Amino acid sequence: MTNPPPVVAAFDLDGTLTEGGSVFHWLSYIAGRGRTYRCALDLLVPLTVGALLSGSAADQAKERLFQQLLTGRELAKVVEQSREFALEHLAHQGRPAVIARLGWHRSQGHDVVIVSASPQIYVDVIAQELHVTGAVGTRLAVDARGKLSGSYLGQNCRGSEKMRRLNEWVETRHYDTAPVIYGYGNSRGDRRLLQGATYGYDCGKLGRFGALKQFERFSAMS
Repeated sequence: MTNPPPVVAAFDLDGTLTEGGSVFHWLSYIAGRGRTYRCALDLLVPLTVGALLSGSAADQAKERLFQQLLTGRELAKVVEQSREFALEHLAHQGRPAVIARLGWHRSQGHDVVIVSASPQIYVDVIAQELHVTGAVGTRLAVDARGKLSGSYLGQNCRGSEKMRRLNEWVETRHYDTAPVIYGYGNSRGDRRLLQGATYGYDCGKLGRFGALKQFERFSAMS
């Protein structure tokens, strides 16, 4: 008898497992609300262009904001603050229906991984809190002194990079056969992830007006 293939459930974080975005709130938690808003105002044009065009423009604008707010901060301190932020954010902004679907996958013995453009430094914390198999996020560069450089380590984990990083993660699992992949996302940054999944689900709230309208709508399990 042939064993069934392994199953992987890949969940986006912002707007999928939780309400809205988390990065700006995280930066405010780390650097202070006032400074974060001032830096965002200074970068209003590139941030707006990035939001409209997405792609590399969004990646570059986000990195510039990181550079202004994170450069020179001690990694150990940011890790500590990020843990506090992540637990509070999940408690207040978690989407119960999507988290319940994640729990269903876990109950079926599926490998669950969070794949997010948010910094891995706190995506890891949320993954641990939800007791999932793994986490993939945007990695931050650290210098020899243990301080953040403000730049990415590699690429911003969105778009095609999400699928590349998920495939990379799957390879580390050393499955005997290719897994069946369930993908859950809510925005155009998740399109490649859902296209690469065996089953892709749109968890956004815009329905037929959303960026993922070609995918099956997520509905809470009864």
